[in-house]
Amino acid sequence: MKDSYDVVVLGAGPGGYVAAIRAAQLGLDVACVESESREGGLGGVCLNWGCIPAKALLESATLARRVKDDAADFGVRISGYELDIAAAVSRSRQISDRLTKGIKYLFDKNGVMPIFGRGRLAGGVQVEVDLKAGGKSVISARSIIIAVGSRPKTFPAFEFDGARVISSREALELTKLPERIVIVGAGSTGMEFADVFNAFGAKVTIIEMLPHILPNEDEEIAGVVSRSFKKRGVTIKKDTAVKALERLKTQLNVTLEGPGGDEMIECDLLLMAVGRTPNVEDIGLESAGVQLSDQGWIKVDEFNRTTADRIYAVGDVAGPPMLAHKGSHEGIVAAEHIAGVAAHPVARDNIPSCTYCHPEVASVGRTEKQAREAGHNVKVGKFPLSANGRALTAGAPDGMVKIVADAKYGEILGVHMVGHNVTELIAEAGLGRALESTIAELASTVHAHPTLAESVMEAALAALGRPIHI
Repeated sequence: MKDSYDVVVLGAGPGGYVAAIRAAQLGLDVACVESESREGGLGGVCLNWGCIPAKALLESATLARRVKDDAADFGVRISGYELDIAAAVSRSRQISDRLTKGIKYLFDKNGVMPIFGRGRLAGGVQVEVDLKAGGKSVISARSIIIAVGSRPKTFPAFEFDGARVISSREALELTKLPERIVIVGAGSTGMEFADVFNAFGAKVTIIEMLPHILPNEDEEIAGVVSRSFKKRGVTIKKDTAVKALERLKTQLNVTLEGPGGDEMIECDLLLMAVGRTPNVEDIGLESAGVQLSDQGWIKVDEFNRTTADRIYAVGDVAGPPMLAHKGSHEGIVAAEHIAGVAAHPVARDNIPSCTYCHPEVASVGRTEKQAREAGHNVKVGKFPLSANGRALTAGAPDGMVKIVADAKYGEILGVHMVGHNVTELIAEAGLGRALESTIAELASTVHAHPTLAESVMEAALAALGRPIHI
């Protein structure tokens, strides 16, 4: 470790490690400070305690569901199978460990220096690090990238205890599921864990204070997911807030306030999935002149520059959407801007969102409601997966693709999907919007058959008033 670098990155999550690698690729001397003491800490929440292990558990849930509900219809008869959440968790940890070791390899390959310790701004473009190995170090830099991420949000009286009132991090390590689980929050995190817990046999109740689940998604799309979950025995309480929590020796009593008044439900485990809070405390922002927004995240411009000269911020700490791919993209933009190459500004209105429950949800751009509220005269095209051959062969007819377009010019304002593997389809919609394609151009693009992607083309045709297969 040296005492001076071209770029010092605080945080080795998806925003930080990608920024560090890209800056090194551009010939800059880079150090990346990470507060996790082990090499496996590289990758941040996403690789260690978020995206990756959660998706591994969701794959286990999908397999469990298919064995139980679908195998016989496919001509595969299975008897005597067992569900083993501990084995599923073990598999998820192995995948995370493999990927985090891969980041260490990429750091070595590109010449990025990992520094394990807690870093904070020390005025100007200096970073002070409390080293995990002991002692302190002050490092100078020409530029700094803040990528320190976020943490699960909680509220007074609902603080995490790590055992019965937990965050998503503890949920990823459960080796035994209790009988009754309440999940507060029906966003992506809450719905994904509800899917896993339900598939492995727990009785799940979801509490959402807003009128529909997945509040950031199109209401029609969210409705498909809601019906699917209820069909599988998951209880969903919308327009409902958690009012009080009583921690008894043998159970938790949760008091709810909903449309019908107050009610109390009993559970063994409470998962709080009510969003995340940026880690802006005790990192020296004031000493460096880095300002926060009214909402509490670091103010940045279209190149992720903060209000302080030569200091950038990327990822969750730079505001919503708090998504790994958004952080990685911002990391690349910041690194290229520092290096003086032609960086494109971050297109924050074209960041896709994915939820990996069953059925999956994916979207990019405006919902139908948002488009109308913005003053657009819209046309909408929908195509049900029940009319798609590939979806039927997969035994997954539930879902749809919905395209929201400007009625006059055909501009693609938003694309929304729900169904089998739709998270693998959303990139086409994002690319179409990035290239300012119209629904006519999307409809005239040849899509391979039989594929789920044909549903995107068919939805575009439907928006034009000339669908083929419905």
